[in-house]
Amino acid sequence: MTIPVRKLLVLLFLFFFSLPGVPAYSQSSSSQSFSKVLKSIHKSLPADAAQSRSAGRHQRSIVNLTDDSDIKRKPRNGSNLSAQSVRRKISSRSALVIDSETGDIVYAQAPDVAAQPASTIKIITGLLALQSLEKTDLVKTSRKAAEMPRSKIYLKRGKSYPADDLINAVLLSSANDASVALAEKIAGSERIFAKLMTYKAKIWGARNTVCKTATGLTVRGQKSTVRDLAVIFNKAMENEEFARKMATSKVRTKDGKMLRTHNRALWTVDGTEGGKTGYTNAARQTYVGKFSRDGIELTVAIMGSETMWDDIYTLVEYGFAKKIEEGAVFAQDSSDHDSVLTDMTSPKQGYSLQVISEINKISHL
Repeated sequence: MTIPVRKLLVLLFLFFFSLPGVPAYSQSSSSQSFSKVLKSIHKSLPADAAQSRSAGRHQRSIVNLTDDSDIKRKPRNGSNLSAQSVRRKISSRSALVIDSETGDIVYAQAPDVAAQPASTIKIITGLLALQSLEKTDLVKTSRKAAEMPRSKIYLKRGKSYPADDLINAVLLSSANDASVALAEKIAGSERIFAKLMTYKAKIWGARNTVCKTATGLTVRGQKSTVRDLAVIFNKAMENEEFARKMATSKVRTKDGKMLRTHNRALWTVDGTEGGKTGYTNAARQTYVGKFSRDGIELTVAIMGSETMWDDIYTLVEYGFAKKIEEGAVFAQDSSDHDSVLTDMTSPKQGYSLQVISEINKISHL
């Protein structure tokens, strides 16, 4: 009796799945393959794709391919991070977070290890140009400047450009050709200008920085540290025109060319006031920038990173959480101190009044 029942169940099973409209695959396998395809593109499943999938399992989903790193991240509770967890989380070889006003260190990782700075060194190039040239000064492009490798704005050999356009190209678009053109205009040659850059860096307090180029392109002997980059950037941000340019995401030149900043943190990290990126094969990713929230100002510098934007976000959130935590502790200590003083001078304490009276007598002697 058992055998016919089994056969009947098998026949019913086959009959059900042969009906029209019933898919020959399961929903779970469809979901897995869908997720697999997305992971090959995004490395994670976007929220809008998840909603589309739940709305209709068998409908074709339209996936937003926008880079998640270009979307402004919400500040997170960095108090959950410790210095050790930050060290494990970031890929930077060296990193520094300091209080921009006091110079106090909030986080430090190999802050004095020297390495190639890449285009972060253009901070000095741009600042010296702002201090040396008028906006309308014309800068002629040499053959050397015109032939510089990318990043560049493709200046034409022999043509002259307004200094302000070239400074914007250096600070926003990290243009190598504009950097060399400005260097030659100011000092006569890039080599002499690089010596001026080193001299200025030392005056500003960056004692471990040696410049060999106006661009930051890899050259033997050129070096800086995250501590020096933070010092240099803080000094540069004291210049109002420099700070204004650093806060600009895009600007158009006199001849109509659009220059866009490489500093993605301006629209992805809350409180970004400005920053300069850099990259070469030798230096890897480098960055220095300033961030402000609720009266707290931080300067963050990294060198030798493989995940620059994630590292910056982690360090910024940790830095602000740490400063807020320190402020809360200080406020509590101040409150406790005031309570003690109040108790000591309270009229309810007879001995306190006696002590104060004796002090007043001594002060009149």
